[in-house]
Amino acid sequence: MTNPSFPTVRTPSGEIAVHQPSWNRQRPSAMPSQRYRDVHARVELPLTGRTWPANRISTAPLWVPVDLRDGNQALAEPMDPERKRRFFELMTAMGYKEIEVGYPSASQTDYDFVRLLAETGLAPDDLTIVVFTPARHDLIERTIDSVRGIPNDIVVHMYTPTAPTWREVVLGADTEQLTKIITEGAADIRELAGDDPRIRFEFSPEVFNLTEPDFVLDICARITTMWDASPERPVILNLPATVEVATPNIYADQIEYMHRNLDRRNGVILSVHPHNDRGTGVACAELAVLAGAQRVEGCLFGNGERTGNVDLVTLALNLHAQGVDPMIDFSDIDEIRRTVEHCNRIGVHERHPYVGDFVHTAYSGTHQDAINKGLAHHRARAAEAGIEAAAAPWQVPYLPIDPADIGRSYAAVIRVNSQSGKGGIAYLLRTGYGIELPRRLQIDFARHVQRHTDGSGAEITAAELYRLFLETYASTEGRLRLIAWQTTQAPEDNSQLSVRLTVDGQENGYAATGTGPVDALTKILGSLGYPVRILGLNQQSTAQGSASPAVTLLEYRTDNGIGWAAGAGDSVLTASLRAVLTAAERTAH
Repeated sequence: MTNPSFPTVRTPSGEIAVHQPSWNRQRPSAMPSQRYRDVHARVELPLTGRTWPANRISTAPLWVPVDLRDGNQALAEPMDPERKRRFFELMTAMGYKEIEVGYPSASQTDYDFVRLLAETGLAPDDLTIVVFTPARHDLIERTIDSVRGIPNDIVVHMYTPTAPTWREVVLGADTEQLTKIITEGAADIRELAGDDPRIRFEFSPEVFNLTEPDFVLDICARITTMWDASPERPVILNLPATVEVATPNIYADQIEYMHRNLDRRNGVILSVHPHNDRGTGVACAELAVLAGAQRVEGCLFGNGERTGNVDLVTLALNLHAQGVDPMIDFSDIDEIRRTVEHCNRIGVHERHPYVGDFVHTAYSGTHQDAINKGLAHHRARAAEAGIEAAAAPWQVPYLPIDPADIGRSYAAVIRVNSQSGKGGIAYLLRTGYGIELPRRLQIDFARHVQRHTDGSGAEITAAELYRLFLETYASTEGRLRLIAWQTTQAPEDNSQLSVRLTVDGQENGYAATGTGPVDALTKILGSLGYPVRILGLNQQSTAQGSASPAVTLLEYRTDNGIGWAAGAGDSVLTASLRAVLTAAERTAH
């Protein structure tokens, strides 16, 4: 069955399954789902009595960015030396203490970059440098050679595919042959590293999540014995979800099974390396940490093969949002993003968690209203507690963290389009121009904004919103114009107002006495045939200081109902007099 508007889309058809409830009308699709097997049919998991669902993450794991190796090899244009160095310097500035810097046996560029670290002192003293190699003697030899002379601690990371499909299709080896390849590689590394105390070892049974658990346990036991894993010189066992094929709870079960059953567990750093093929790499990593993982490999903003490696930025800021120090600094998230985009030549999506241009932005009217009220409440609670707003506990609707924590201003938090409401409009005028709209005026102005944005279909900026506000409430046809004014004290606490006005094109001077200058002006206007009935004035300075600009918001009554006028000026009184003139002219229409 096809839809004429989308002839290449096969609309699901056929009989609704008998087991479906009446409210579910979905029909069988033509997708060939039967070609694929559930992960349970491919990997037996003998875990019982799992404990990870009850655990909580209270401290950050060791983060290990692999952007310079795994991320770099996934780029259409791999990083040149300048970009690689820039990326490395960014990661050390952010506080990463273990970085996989390259695959020195794979390319001269990677080898040269490792040598750069040996020869320049570019790496901080407390940084551990990781280099990557397959389990092959000549490649291991070149890898070990690349780190000679580096004063830092070093991890030599050996990998071998272990999953059945990879064994059969890629390597053409059975489990016995593969075990021989791995153990020979482990022996080569140990021999070539010698007694160098700086060098530790890491092993990845690649595609761990599709490998038989007991086969992985057997290989890992052999490796940790050969490398003499101990608390003083721990071995890293890295368990990659190289191709994400199952729900995150399955990966957590696999990690917990290994965590419980590994030999020399106190001499092992249990590491994970999730990919993102199902879009749940972050969840896989978080649940794996609950299940016993102590170290997480990934990339900044999730770069990597196919759909990428797990995103270390999202993972760390998820901890931050739960009150756990990520131990990495993101206080200028936009500088971090710009640098990563430059080095990878790949943009970061507008909706990417925490860093995207829109992630702290609300267009919806209900969301804007809640954020607007939440920010005001946050400031009030901070003031009551006598602390800075930046230090106060954060509880603002729709914003999981304070954008200021990561160097964002509040300017982009609320943006207005046809979906927006009075809360967002009020927020932009307050933060952009210092104008506090009374609630009734918010409701009135929202109708004008809605008509404007419905007509254009586009977002309206704060500057455009301000211009529309002035056009709606402050502009006149010029029948009444204020030229100059002066006030003096009159008897009985009254005010004498002297003004020069243009009235219907004629300029003249006028004077009157009233309870205040505004009252005096209404008397003058009434005598000129422009009566105005003022219901209330809202006078505001829009900046700090005695000479700050001001705005007056005036509510008035006409024969047809209630209206609003505004006046702006270099003082509160000038703004008020202009608002009265606007109201009088509009009343006379």
